[in-house]
Amino acid sequence: MSSREKSEANQIMKKEKEEEDDVVCLDASFFMNDNYELTTFTFGSLELQLLCLQSASTDYDLTGQMVWPGCVLLNNYLSQNPHVVQGCSVIELGSGVGVTGILCSRFCREVLLTDHNDEVVKIMKKNIELNTSTGSHDCCAGLASEKLEWGNADQISQILQKYPTGFDLVLGADICFQQSSIPPLFNTVEKLLQLRGKDNCKFILGYVSRAKTMDAMVIEEAVKHGMLVNEVIGTRSVVRNYEGVIYEITLK
Repeated sequence: MSSREKSEANQIMKKEKEEEDDVVCLDASFFMNDNYELTTFTFGSLELQLLCLQSASTDYDLTGQMVWPGCVLLNNYLSQNPHVVQGCSVIELGSGVGVTGILCSRFCREVLLTDHNDEVVKIMKKNIELNTSTGSHDCCAGLASEKLEWGNADQISQILQKYPTGFDLVLGADICFQQSSIPPLFNTVEKLLQLRGKDNCKFILGYVSRAKTMDAMVIEEAVKHGMLVNEVIGTRSVVRNYEGVIYEITLK
């Protein structure tokens, strides 16, 4: 090897080492915030206390650690119209810290909270314990939790084995964030609705508009899965600077 070639090789090696030195290896905990605060939420005459974050973690997958505007929208609607969930069996998708499912437990006979993220499921379970422990507010429903990733056939099957008669209602509060999640969401909803049939189960979605493309995609995907989307009259409102609405979605 000539001296020139050696010099060029040394320069390449030096550059590679500098690039290696620039690589920052971050532990997963860097992206996660678990400084939960006990927070009081009031919906109509009902008051709930839950552990949650006041701002989201760095990791986009951990959005369920805080309470989002669509949860406030749906919870206000349900607290003002308790007949919608009275005596029902309910499964909530993307429950996060559990604020909607726990509210429903005041009226329902059975509530299953679900989420796909292990850290979120962990705080959800803590909030279930907090709200079913001795001395807490009365809950008239059996509250339970399961891990459920939308579109995961095995997890859906496991839930349906535990709940073979299905549910009266499927709930979702502010769960439409990523376009890639919408097809598996409606795949999951379709399977849950089919178990009871179009007249015996419906999907109630607390939807917040953040992008016109997402607005259209939600409706289009529901239609692709053989569903009818109806806006609940009088529910369109502004929550934390976002326009929200309640949709009732059923099989055709």
